[in-house]
Amino acid sequence: MATETGPCCPAGYPAAWQEKEIVWQDKPFVKGRVRSLLHIPLNFSGVLARNLRLIEAAGARPEEMLILTDENSLCGADMYVAATKDVPGAPMARLSGTFLTKVFEGPYRQIPVWIDEMRRHVLSKGKDLKRLYFHYRTCPKCAKRYGKNYLVLLAQV
Repeated sequence: MATETGPCCPAGYPAAWQEKEIVWQDKPFVKGRVRSLLHIPLNFSGVLARNLRLIEAAGARPEEMLILTDENSLCGADMYVAATKDVPGAPMARLSGTFLTKVFEGPYRQIPVWIDEMRRHVLSKGKDLKRLYFHYRTCPKCAKRYGKNYLVLLAQV
């Protein structure tokens, strides 16, 4: 979370996410719903803060924070915040499957181009895209501070 003295998001290129294949089996996430207008989130920070409070209170914060969104509607998205175990009082989801990843950098208006590139990447691996998750590595304030805006796409195949 943001601090008064410094950035809240990790700096630097997320090399660990570039063109990887990840397999999860019942990976626990706290699930939330973000309201959006034409894919522009309206209450992302509030939903994230609430979920992080629940995760912290349960002692379920992972070493590296992972927040995924499933942009499944023009009016909203499902948010998944990784946890190390079930979190009492929180809606939980478990993700399983194989995921191909790819890192992108630039302004959010490039997202349609990146989605097309990710689809081609999945096809080049001989796989079918089942679902696409977005892992925004930096909030807008940190992206401005760093001068870089990284996004990781995770394609469930």
